[in-house]
Amino acid sequence: MKLNIKQIMLQLIKFRNRIRKILTISLLLICVTGIKAQPKRFSTVLYGVAYYHEYMPYDRLEKDVQLMQDAGISVVRLGESTWSLFEPEEGRFEFAWMDRIIDRMQKAGIKVILGTPTYSIPAWMAKKHPELLVERLDGSKTGYGIRQNFDITNPTYLFYSERIIRRMMEHYSKHPDIIGYQVDNETHDYGTANYDYFRGFVDYMKRKYKTTDTLNTLWGLNYWGMTLNSWDEFPTRTGATNPSYKLEWDRYIVKTVADFITWQAGIVSEYKRPDQFITHDFMPWISSVDQLAADQKLDMPSLNVYHGSQNSVAGEDVMWADDFYRSVKKTNHLITETNAQTIGWDSKGQYPPFDGQGRLFVYSHIACGANMVEYWHWHSIHYGQETYWKGVLGHDLEPNRFYKEVSQTAHELQKIGSKLVNLKIRNKTAILYSRDSEFGLGYMPFKEGNAYMEVLRQMHRAAFRQNIGVDFVMAENADFTGYSLLLVPPLYVASDALLNKISAFVKNGGHVIMSVKSGFCDENSVVRHIKAPGPLRESAGLYYQEFSNIKSIPLRDDPFKVGDGKNTAKDWAEFLIPETAKPIAVYDDPFFSGYPAVTENRFGKGSFIYEGSLVTDEIQSKIVSDKALEIGIINKDNNLSYPLVTKFGTNDEGKTIRYYLNYSGLQQSFNFFSDKGTALLTGKTLKKGDSLSLRPWDILIVEE
Repeated sequence: MKLNIKQIMLQLIKFRNRIRKILTISLLLICVTGIKAQPKRFSTVLYGVAYYHEYMPYDRLEKDVQLMQDAGISVVRLGESTWSLFEPEEGRFEFAWMDRIIDRMQKAGIKVILGTPTYSIPAWMAKKHPELLVERLDGSKTGYGIRQNFDITNPTYLFYSERIIRRMMEHYSKHPDIIGYQVDNETHDYGTANYDYFRGFVDYMKRKYKTTDTLNTLWGLNYWGMTLNSWDEFPTRTGATNPSYKLEWDRYIVKTVADFITWQAGIVSEYKRPDQFITHDFMPWISSVDQLAADQKLDMPSLNVYHGSQNSVAGEDVMWADDFYRSVKKTNHLITETNAQTIGWDSKGQYPPFDGQGRLFVYSHIACGANMVEYWHWHSIHYGQETYWKGVLGHDLEPNRFYKEVSQTAHELQKIGSKLVNLKIRNKTAILYSRDSEFGLGYMPFKEGNAYMEVLRQMHRAAFRQNIGVDFVMAENADFTGYSLLLVPPLYVASDALLNKISAFVKNGGHVIMSVKSGFCDENSVVRHIKAPGPLRESAGLYYQEFSNIKSIPLRDDPFKVGDGKNTAKDWAEFLIPETAKPIAVYDDPFFSGYPAVTENRFGKGSFIYEGSLVTDEIQSKIVSDKALEIGIINKDNNLSYPLVTKFGTNDEGKTIRYYLNYSGLQQSFNFFSDKGTALLTGKTLKKGDSLSLRPWDILIVEE
């Protein structure tokens, strides 16, 4: 039944009030009771594909299911792109086509994760409601023909979204083959700057700051005579130059994305069974959403991660986002999408993995705590933008080299998956992630590119390649309990409370390695009016008043013994003046030699290393590994290094599961350093000192 405009408006009003009520109750539950959902436990590792029978050039459901069964596929992900099929005309819903697919999967013993289809709106909606489509800051507008082209806060879009979600849940929630639901898909803000979106931002500002006088003071709006007398004068984001304004706009963006995911999860949770889970598939663009808020109603996060292959593959590129998303909710996670054969929106990047690499990547994710690995996707598409984003099957839709490797991996997981699932990982090293600092440095960059993520990834890489396991700690709720070593990328935007928490961590026996520009601005991206690094001065044992852009300056006497060409500071130099800190690296330069490039301070029971310049990968790796060795995180007996990657955790039986992953095209030899263990894939008993080797791109999994 079609609704007239008056009926739609009445329902929208009711809908908006209901959202406010739901969000208010949710926030009260989270803030007042502190109740957390219990983590979902799996009986084995799931291994599967995204499957889109609706994309097939002909009906081959029976053949696909048979090929999946033969290969050992245990789970498929369905439905996230299918709103136009579920609701081909406004108010007319069709489910029989999907019923057939799910029923056939059930008959085959293949479990289903069903997605809400809200990330791609049907053509009838775009035609009837063009106001839904995104208007960007530069004034350009999206059209129809691409997904994710709408304002996720628009009440009309939300009205239709709630309706399709409820209809789907009413129809499918009792289906015994569905084990979980994915809400939306890779959600972000899509560049939205529509007028209604801006009005929502102003309402957010009113709630947070109450009066414009507060903004005048905190943001320094007397500068350039931009003082505000009322909220009616509040300017749009277009053309804004004030860093504090930009920061709040970006905070609002990540909040609206999190609110949208939480809202969808709330609807689904009204219908789902206790044995079903809710997830969302995040992308590794970690600044695009407030993960802590978005995860409140998710049972676990999922991750869509793509990376290089052949000779351009790097282990840290495969696994770094696993470390991040495992840390957000401190639980296991799912891989909902990753490389099958090749990837790309054109044919310029077609690099199918070498033999063994696909299998290696699967076990890499599981070693980092993933309870499921799925490929995007089952078959390669014959039309559309993603023609060359190939699946397990190629364009001929027949078994191939990669299919055989998938089958090998699947049958291995049928054998040992119950010993690998629900892996609990406890690390002693953490990386502090500050979304505000990433934003803040983006407004006032000191070099080309995203300097914040460059250093974050460098620190992760330095730890990863020395087999130092890391978690991530979020600046919003930073808790350093249980960690011995804290790695801090440029903490450019931070409250006094967070900086004091870091100092207390050091005083109580923790160890910090911190990069440039930290402590410079407060939580509003306003420069502190005290000597840098502000509240960190005592624990860092230094201050500075000047800084300079630089190109590349060598360090005197190669203090980290990394060799010519690698022994350099670059991009930025702070004129550090030690008070209690000791220089551990000095510039080899007539002027800059007056200031140390890297210092270390003993403060309380701990230590604080401050890097006053960006450094090379080799120097960063040496700084991190030396400190880890000093404080016992790694030791000389088991300090294997890249390309041999080791990961470990505890399984449901209380046994240590240790992975050895060869990220190279060469055979790697090493000695087994644990007391004893069993190679799970062969049953071979291992004892300390045994000589072992791994073929190129091969893996060894040991139960100790």
